[in-house]
Amino acid sequence: MEIIFAERLKALRLEKNMTQAQLAKALNTTQRKISYWESKKIEPDLSAIMKLCDYFSISSDFLLGRTDY
Repeated sequence: MEIIFAERLKALRLEKNMTQAQLAKALNTTQRKISYWESKKIEPDLSAIMKLCDYFSISSDFLLGRTDY
C-alpha cells in the first residue's frame, strides 16, 4: 500500500499546486506528517485516509492503489 499511496498523494497534491504545508493546514494536521506519508516513513491511519479522500474527492481504493480510477 505505502508505495502507491505515497506516489498518489504527492501527485494529487501537486495537481492542486499545493505545498505540503497547505495540505496539512487543510487537513488539520502537520506538514511533517504529510512529508512522512509522501516519503513512505509512516502510513496514515484510517481517519487520515478518509480526510484525504474527502478533500480530493477520490475513493480510498484509488488512493490505496486498489483501482486506477
